[in-house]
Amino acid sequence: MKYPFANAAFQTLAGALIFGLSTVAGPAAAGELRLLMFEQAGCIYCTRWNREIGVAYPNTEQGMLAPLTRFDLRDALPDDISITRRAHITPTFVLLSDGTEVGRIEGHPGGDFFWFLLDELIARAPDDPDDN
Repeated sequence: MKYPFANAAFQTLAGALIFGLSTVAGPAAAGELRLLMFEQAGCIYCTRWNREIGVAYPNTEQGMLAPLTRFDLRDALPDDISITRRAHITPTFVLLSDGTEVGRIEGHPGGDFFWFLLDELIARAPDDPDDN
């Protein structure tokens, strides 16, 4: 094989995709963090986020602390989710703790700023689910 690292890279990518898909569905347990992403078809900033951050997100420290759950902008939310207001622009990221909004990032501010803002939201999340 001309590029011996290619097989390992493919296996890593396949594992990341499988792990990522397993974190998208299902409710978070009590006290856990979850990151909601509101998106819609044709959103160029959603596409950019998916390309720049979304592929790696499940494998990051943030992605493990707050698994990603995707919603279409117009989807009805499950009863166990409480947010301060509906998302009106895409992408909008809402960090939940025990199903209650901690904070949000509206739009895609670019890779460096996204991670910084998400880290700030995670730091604001209560350690005890009863603090919500």
